[in-house]
Amino acid sequence: MADQPAGRRTCLYSTDQLDAIVDDMARQAAGLLTGRTRIAIVGILRRGAPLADRLQARLAEAYGLADCVRLDLMIKRYADDLTLLYPETRLTENPAHASLDLAGYALLVVDDVMYRGHSMLRAVEYLAGKQPEEIRTVVLVDRGAAKLPVRTDIVGVRLDVAPSDVIECNVPPYEDRFRIDLLQPGGQSAHQTER
Repeated sequence: MADQPAGRRTCLYSTDQLDAIVDDMARQAAGLLTGRTRIAIVGILRRGAPLADRLQARLAEAYGLADCVRLDLMIKRYADDLTLLYPETRLTENPAHASLDLAGYALLVVDDVMYRGHSMLRAVEYLAGKQPEEIRTVVLVDRGAAKLPVRTDIVGVRLDVAPSDVIECNVPPYEDRFRIDLLQPGGQSAHQTER
């Protein structure tokens, strides 16, 4: 892609590997949701939303949890390359959510990468005001660099990388293929390796 940041790009996880990881995440989620009848799966836009869709599909297919409510939240602080966009973490409320009653629900909040914790904390803070019974957090990648008091209940993979490196979660429909790349920024031309 012409609009990708320059640097050395290495594929860390392929589609097949990530499908198996999402299957395991669904297994863990099903365990946390045992006995719950009111469940909502909340995706953090952008890439948390299609990940939430994948998780919801796996929960329905493999565990019979087909009646989950699906919501998305628009939260923004960083660009995809970790450039700070806003000094505060912005949540744009969907007008349809303003009167949403989540009392008694078990919530799964899904995002692609846990970096500093700003987006997840803002999502949990907002959703806690809706009076759910419990809130669980789910991320595909935890970088282990959170600076805020946010825990991840379900983690696909933990990746300890240099602070200057970028974890790129490629999730359809935003990208062509489901994969995780490591981008090491620099002057070299970008290249991709497959695993």
